[in-house]
Formats: sequence, C-alpha cells, structure tokens
Amino acid sequence: MTKRPIQDMHSRTASIAAVDKQYSENVSPAPLHGGRLNAAVAQYGIPREQWLDLSTGINPESWPVPPIPAEVFNRLPEEDDGLQSVASEYYGSRDLLLVPGSQAAIQALPELRLSRSGRAEVGVLYPGYAEHAFRWQQAGHRVSLLESGQIEARLDRLDVLVLINPCNPSGRTFSYQQLLDWHARLVKRCGWLLVDEAFIDATPEQSLISDPMPAGLIILRSLGKFFGLAGLRVGAVCAHAEVRDALAHRIGPWALSHPARWLARQALADNVWQQTMRAQLAWQQARLQALLTDTLGEKVAAVSSTALFATVLTEQAPLIEQRCAQAGILVRRFEQPAALRFGLPGDEGEWQRLESVLNEIRHD
Repeated sequence: MTKRPIQDMHSRTASIAAVDKQYSENVSPAPLHGGRLNAAVAQYGIPREQWLDLSTGINPESWPVPPIPAEVFNRLPEEDDGLQSVASEYYGSRDLLLVPGSQAAIQALPELRLSRSGRAEVGVLYPGYAEHAFRWQQAGHRVSLLESGQIEARLDRLDVLVLINPCNPSGRTFSYQQLLDWHARLVKRCGWLLVDEAFIDATPEQSLISDPMPAGLIILRSLGKFFGLAGLRVGAVCAHAEVRDALAHRIGPWALSHPARWLARQALADNVWQQTMRAQLAWQQARLQALLTDTLGEKVAAVSSTALFATVLTEQAPLIEQRCAQAGILVRRFEQPAALRFGLPGDEGEWQRLESVLNEIRHD
C-alpha cells in the first residue's frame, strides 16, 4: 500500500463542511478521552493490573515523586512559595498564570472571550483534542473545524484560531514563523491565537512563549504529559496581563492544592531529569514509530509521531483496537479519520509485549 500523509487521508471521512455544521448548529456530546481503563476492565474481563495502558500519551516514566511532608497537607497553599519564579524560569516568561490543569483554561477562555467581545468566529484545528471545539461551541461561539491546509484561506474571517502544537492526535507541527504570521494577522483585528503546547516540553525550542507575551497570543502548557504528573492537575497559561488577570479572577484563589504546588516546584526545577528525559524520549519516539511501521506494515496508510505517542492511520482501526484489547493492551481509537494512537510502553517487558501482539495482528 502506498504511504500517504495524514492530511491526504481525510477524503475518506465525512467532509469538514458537514462537521462544521454539526458543531455550529448542535450541542455535541462531551468528548471521550483516553485513560478509560476501568471501562476496558469491565468490557473485556481482564483484571486492571494485567493491562498495558497506552491510551493517554502520558510519559510512563514520570518525574520521581519524593515523599511529601505531612505539613504540606495541613496548610493552605501560599503564592509566595517560590513556584511562580521556578515556573517562569522553566517556561521562559514572567507573564504566566498557574492553573489547575490546562483543562481549566480550555473551559474558561471561551466564556472569557464571550463576556469581553461577544460571539466570535472560531477556527479549531481538526483533527485535534476535541475539548477545544466542544468548549468554544458550548459557550455559544461559531466554531469551524479546520484542517491544517484550510487555515490560511480562512484566517482573515476568524476572531480566534485554536491550534495544538504538536497536535494530538495527528502529530502535526507548525513552524515558528507560520505561527507568528498568523498571530500578527489575528491581532490586527483584536483576535486571539490560542496554542495548546501540552506535548511540546520534549522540544521546548519550538515553543511560542516569549517574555513579555504580546497581546492576542495565549499559550497553554501542562505538567501532565512530559513530566507524567497528570494526576497533579497543574497547568500554565502564558498570556498578556489583560487575559491573565481576567482568567485569574474567573478561576479564583487557591487554584492549586498545596501538595500540587510543592511537587510542581521541584519538578520544574529539576533540570538534570528534564535533559535526560528529552534525550530518552527522542530515542523512544523513533523506536515506537519504527515498531508500528514494521509490524503493521500494509495494514496502515501512515504513521506519525511526537515524543510521547504515535498515531497510525488505518481503515482497520476497530479490528486492531479490539485485538490489542483482547491481549490486555489499551490504545486510543479515533473515528474521523480512522486512526489509532499508541502511547509509549514503560519498560522493556512492555515493549516486548506490544511487539508480540502487533506481530500476531500483522499475520491475521
């Protein structure tokens, strides 16, 4: 089978116009996410401890969490605990607001834009993390789902452009210069460029964060993916003071728990672990892409990857997902375009287990 880029495969799915109509005229159901391990346990009858969960794109080798002093649980969090300065150093900007997971900002920013500027024309990258389109549409904005190749032609009709860079689940990346150009065109009309950089920590040189942050540019970051600390619910918003202040007012005080602040401060300051992990993830990314390409072979149309996951485009996605699940391996399936996302195995035994199952599927 001829390998084709992910962008070229969308002709097999429902048209973007039809999906635009769905989001513009109907309140769509809340998106489902990876990590629904309990549901898989119930469906397949395999005990939880026997599963290999590759459905989330979270680093399986998380930053090593030390014991937490008991007094951390006994006091309210304090904003002068040093976390803000450590986070500003790590992200490269003092124009930063810490939030209880980037999801909090994803939910709050559409309401904030509505209260300040009214109903907006919003373009959201497709395919991409579905919460973005869902939250903007739910807030009452007019939402268009745009493939990467459609953005240029539609940009001057938008008030807000929402991107994921690198994109989850497609692995698509946007150049620094391209993003700056789009931001410049949007800000002339008081528009926003909102970029979700949840998966960029392994390649921080690609980040659009600056010091100071210009008006109209909003960057979301998270400790959940690269650091493997999704359960902490710690995220960051880098933006001009006008947006940060309004967002802080909306979210309210004590947004992060004291234990979350205590751990986040240490993780963000651990430069040795960060550098070591970036090198390790680069090697693992190449290994996962090669494994999927070699084992699934003609069953897939294309394989793309980031440091923390790989996505395969395949019309056999339902069958491959089921075969993996029957072997106790949970992956994430997407409907449009038909695709599967594989996170990283955590140790050599898990790598061998995945390879063995994929080889069995290959010969089906």
